[in-house]
Amino acid sequence: MQTTTITSQDYRRIFGSLPTTVAVVTTRDEAGGPTGTTTNTVTALSLDPPMLLVCLDLGSATLAAVRRHGFFAVNFLAETGAEISRRLAQRAADKFSGVRSASVEGIAGSPVFAEDVVAHAECTLHEEIVVGDHAILIGLISGGSAHERAPLMYHRGVYSPWRPGAPALP
Repeated sequence: MQTTTITSQDYRRIFGSLPTTVAVVTTRDEAGGPTGTTTNTVTALSLDPPMLLVCLDLGSATLAAVRRHGFFAVNFLAETGAEISRRLAQRAADKFSGVRSASVEGIAGSPVFAEDVVAHAECTLHEEIVVGDHAILIGLISGGSAHERAPLMYHRGVYSPWRPGAPALP
């Protein structure tokens, strides 16, 4: 195995230079309550069958809940969703307490935000691959929706809106 000399600070600086969308992964905990976490590592994986992948920290309570429940939702936040991102990024017992956006129950019971999202995808856990300190979750998408809202972006440690209609680059 090859060794690396990159520090965690270098790693964060490299990937912090890339603007990303912000999403929250939600599911149900062992007691049936809502749980979730913020992530920016979500990508489309397959059109047929429809799949996505998301990466979660191995120490995440949400990862443990997804493993038990077998279902999860990915809520892609709109520019109005920064507070949701901050709340779900915390390691708190009741992250959903005081969250402004009303949530509804998705097809398999995972919380889906009705507001403050540009889209959501409801998934069945298809496969998990552990790499380093994260698990790559592959979700088979069973439902979802999209809305005409501007997405929330994260770049160099700051939330910012993305503005549609900006001129295309040549």
